[in-house]
Amino acid sequence: MRVLEKGKLVVASHNAGKLREIADLIGPFGFDTQSAGGLGLPEPDETGTTFEENAYIKAFAAASATGLPALSDDSGLVVDALNGEPGVYTANWAEREDGSRDFNMAMTKVLDRLEEAGATQPEQRKGRFVSVICLCWPDGHAEYYRGEAQGRIVTPRGNDGFGFDPLFLPDGHEKTFGEMTAEQKHGWKPGDSAALSHRARAFQLFANAKLDMSGVN
Repeated sequence: MRVLEKGKLVVASHNAGKLREIADLIGPFGFDTQSAGGLGLPEPDETGTTFEENAYIKAFAAASATGLPALSDDSGLVVDALNGEPGVYTANWAEREDGSRDFNMAMTKVLDRLEEAGATQPEQRKGRFVSVICLCWPDGHAEYYRGEAQGRIVTPRGNDGFGFDPLFLPDGHEKTFGEMTAEQKHGWKPGDSAALSHRARAFQLFANAKLDMSGVN
């Protein structure tokens, strides 16, 4: 694995929710981060069929355009009773004809599809959030960190978080991701092994492998 020198790092995302969460997670480590959107970079077409492929597309596009290391996240909701859908196409389920995204509509679609599949009981509504973080350099060298959070699909609750958070109840908890504060959802600080969310779990693997956590609180 390649050493990541502390300095400038591009966060290869235009998603405000992801950017906020990644900023929360990487903030204590002292990197000078800039977002792809903030730099005016276009969003690349995510043509991959796996989280890893799409994460690489975003990270490499930002790294090659800026000459700096780039960190991306590709994530989604995987529902067992829907044969793994929406999966890598999670964001697409929220798209309207005008190009905007409506996650209330998308959550209704998930619940309707579960009803159509006959998955009406809690034990039939298992699923997981998946996050793959890709760290990529301008020469194309890339490393991947995958995190998953197991849970089940419930009637949406809460106005915190973003995307599908309100309908996901993580195993062992009474609050959905949409009812949790950012700190509760992450469930992790440097040196703590209790990461909860898929993104925090992926970031924890990245931090343990690439970042100096000495003296970080």
